Amino acid sequence: MSEAIDDVVLRLLGAGAVAQRETIQRLWSGYGEIVKLSLSDSPIASVVVKHVFLPAKDEHPRGWNTDLSHARKLRSYAVEMAWYQQWAQRCGSESYVAQCYAAQSHKDDYLIVMEDLDASGYSARRSHLDNNHARLCLTWLANFHANFMGEAPEGLWPVGSYWHLATRPDEWQAMAESPLKRAATRIDEMLNNTRYQTFVHGDAKVANFCFSADSSMVAAVDFQYVGAGCGMKDVVYFLGSCLTEEECERWNEALLDDYFEALKQALDARNKHVDWAELEQEWRALFAVAWADFYRFLLGWMPDHHKVNKYSERLTESVLADIGSV
Repeated sequence: MSEAIDDVVLRLLGAGAVAQRETIQRLWSGYGEIVKLSLSDSPIASVVVKHVFLPAKDEHPRGWNTDLSHARKLRSYAVEMAWYQQWAQRCGSESYVAQCYAAQSHKDDYLIVMEDLDASGYSARRSHLDNNHARLCLTWLANFHANFMGEAPEGLWPVGSYWHLATRPDEWQAMAESPLKRAATRIDEMLNNTRYQTFVHGDAKVANFCFSADSSMVAAVDFQYVGAGCGMKDVVYFLGSCLTEEECERWNEALLDDYFEALKQALDARNKHVDWAELEQEWRALFAVAWADFYRFLLGWMPDHHKVNKYSERLTESVLADIGSV
């Protein structure tokens, strides 16, 4: 299989040979792999290849092996291919993403050949961020959200993010009875029915950001769940992925201010004509709602997750009190 895929990549790129092949990671639940190919006799020295193929046996690490889960994964890979083919070139240096050199699919087999971000200067990875690194990623998100404000998500998810309620009924069913479980539909509607919609990355955790060695630049990867939505979904998921509970308590308010400052600048730079005061008021009010929405997913999917904490509980309780569901 590896040699066959290498031959396809060589043909697509017009390269001479694969000098080295390095596996970066296997895809979730055994649905394929991501590899780095170093090429010879080629105008491109190296590429990253994402190859999706059906596993012999679904290997979900937490046992969510259902037909719905399978269909969601397959749809996510089709969305990612559409993203790179139709939309990624719209992202500039302020929200940098890998260039797509080639892509093809056949039935449930997908192949995406992308720029090697390490070779392009984005070689650093981080699991925990200080304020400066967090602001860098929030600025990336602000520019991404500004760029696609008001766009129709053709080829993408009509509702972006991997945890939204319509695609997670099994996890909702697994939740213990609670006010949050009963309010899940209302919370989902609040996020889906916002006046101001953009594209959300959908999986904007710190692990999906690649930093330059001097931490002055950042790029993002993994666009399986990109689609329409409120930008707060990306912001809350990102902050929860890179900060501790105590840091969220101390820094989230200031970091949210930084995000909105960057968003306004990015909208102005792109001549996006929106009512800024209305947009900011709407999205700020949805920060806690988006946090509660992800907390709902965690309580069904992995209730012992470290993000199931007092900070998340407090924000969720404030949302439930506001909508009268406590």
